[in-house]
Amino acid sequence: MKKLEDLVESILDYIRADYTDYAIMINGEWGSGKTYFWDHKIKPKIESMQANGKRLTAIYMSLYGISNLEEISKKIFIETTQLMDKNLKKYMEGSGVANIPEYAKTGLDMANFFGVTQNGNQIDYAQFFTTDDKVLCFDDLERANVDVIDILGYINNFVEHDHIKTIIICNEKELSTKLKNSNLEMKTFIATYLLDKENKLTMKTDKPMVERIRDTIEYVFDKANDYERIKEKLIGETFEYAPEFNYIINGLLMRYENYPDLIRFLRENTNLITSTFNKSGTRNLRILKHALNDFKKIFDMVSKAYPNTNHRVLQTMLIFTIAISFEIKAGKITKDKFINIDSNEEYKSVLVSSRVFMDNRQFYIKEFDNNYYYNFKAEYRFFKFIEKYIRTRIFDMKVFKDNMEVIRNTIDTNQLPGYKRLLTEEYWKIPDDQFDGVIDETINDVKNGSIELIQIVKLFAYFIYFIKKDLIRYDMRTVKSVFFNGMNIASLTSSYCDNVEEELSHVAIEDDIASEMQEVLIHFNEINLQLKDKMYREKAEEIFKCIPMKMEQFYDKFDKECMNIPIFKYYDSFQMFQRISCASNEDMVTIKEKLVDRADRFASEIEAEMPSMKKLKQIMDDYIDGKMPSIKIVLLQDFSNALGSILNTYGQVNAPKLIEQKAVIIEE
Repeated sequence: MKKLEDLVESILDYIRADYTDYAIMINGEWGSGKTYFWDHKIKPKIESMQANGKRLTAIYMSLYGISNLEEISKKIFIETTQLMDKNLKKYMEGSGVANIPEYAKTGLDMANFFGVTQNGNQIDYAQFFTTDDKVLCFDDLERANVDVIDILGYINNFVEHDHIKTIIICNEKELSTKLKNSNLEMKTFIATYLLDKENKLTMKTDKPMVERIRDTIEYVFDKANDYERIKEKLIGETFEYAPEFNYIINGLLMRYENYPDLIRFLRENTNLITSTFNKSGTRNLRILKHALNDFKKIFDMVSKAYPNTNHRVLQTMLIFTIAISFEIKAGKITKDKFINIDSNEEYKSVLVSSRVFMDNRQFYIKEFDNNYYYNFKAEYRFFKFIEKYIRTRIFDMKVFKDNMEVIRNTIDTNQLPGYKRLLTEEYWKIPDDQFDGVIDETINDVKNGSIELIQIVKLFAYFIYFIKKDLIRYDMRTVKSVFFNGMNIASLTSSYCDNVEEELSHVAIEDDIASEMQEVLIHFNEINLQLKDKMYREKAEEIFKCIPMKMEQFYDKFDKECMNIPIFKYYDSFQMFQRISCASNEDMVTIKEKLVDRADRFASEIEAEMPSMKKLKQIMDDYIDGKMPSIKIVLLQDFSNALGSILNTYGQVNAPKLIEQKAVIIEE
């Protein structure tokens, strides 16, 4: 593979040659900077050369999206014709542009625009080419919507008959894939038909059916061989392009020259940009360009809102922005790999668990960290607002502020509590003279119940590990007693944890500590269920108090939060009856219909509230008994019948849909 200077010189040797009847090809991966290489290294040198007493002009055409050969002729015509409209010339000179904009090239009748007509007939643009002093460059061959064989045949006319110097830029690997996969459904159908005709579909053979079909497709539709034949005829030499990164990075950074603070920071950290790019394992400079553009917004937002942010944090943001861009945009991972990690603390908890307990369940995240942060020490390495911005293209201001406040209050002031240090950094990074203090501080926080309940469970796993490694002086019985009591106290202020499995997946529970953990987990689950009941009671009180005076709020909250949870279990049935009976007739009907529909859609989810529903029905029936009919009494009777239908559903082995039950209610 030639060095960049040798590659440039080899291409120029082709241009200098007096006579050629072939084109040359520059092959390289998508996003590797081939077009940039053409614009900044090849084109300027070509246009400084002369041929036959004329200065050469390089004509560049991207074939991206081209759908017919006439569009190529039109583009060449526009670039080469000397009959340009005076107004367009004036516009181009006034605007300081050397090339006609792409949008101008897509006009329906460019010949008329330039003053070239042909008696009202469709123009043959190829008639107007003036190419004796031109060098043609065709880019993005693999991205054209025209058959590649047809395009190469078209280009061959310039090369073989007119001897025009021609350069083709493409990604041959993608071109090969495109040739094989075009019209694959049609090819498969025809291949299967041919195999059937030859009685080869049912023939016993060691070769799998998929392989037989593939071989038939390659035999019948051998476009790849057609490509190789015409390439052999057309292309005299293929040059493999691999970018020299230091040259490319300077070009990428030049776009930020008008932002002095940003360009200073980027130039100071060129080595970080280079190393992160190399660690990505791709050569896609286009992704790097987009990542740096995204970092500009991040840098601007941080600089304006949090101007005193630690320099090390800004460096880590730069690494993370580039890394997460490559991981997502290069197709190395699915977009949701990081979606369930909400904070740097969670990210580090996963890492600590995977390293301390040798947990492979979070293998990808450990590999990500080992790769991109190798030899780069930083306490804050995961930025949710950046991950979300790259993944969704939404810059979430709330998440941004939340992240930055945590950074300002922890990283910049270095005031992490002891228990957070255990959960978010490898214990061996804590100096020996600080370790005992961290343990004692954590024990006191557990005793006082000042740590969230789920975090106490995680910490217990670490304490068992430390005891087994003889790193702490506490015995198992004492530690277990402290943690049990601490959990009881913490339950008074902790919230219900609805993703226990996900939270505990951040901590590996090995077989030799499972028995000790089991007791703590049982106790935690009991407390967590109590917290769930408490949460739902508070929710029920908040929502049902909207009946009858704030019905719009009730409907909104009930629809969003209560359709698939047994919320009636957590509210007094007599109070519920009082509120329903005080509602308007219209609201009473609406609530009844909503409950019937809800039971039909979420039968299993709300089964736990059936005893409360039964009690509510009984209260309604007792109230109605002996009363003279009125609209209100009739509606309450309908409501009771609806509750009866719902309750009957749960009394059957296979709960039927409630459509028929609704009909029964109407008949009654």
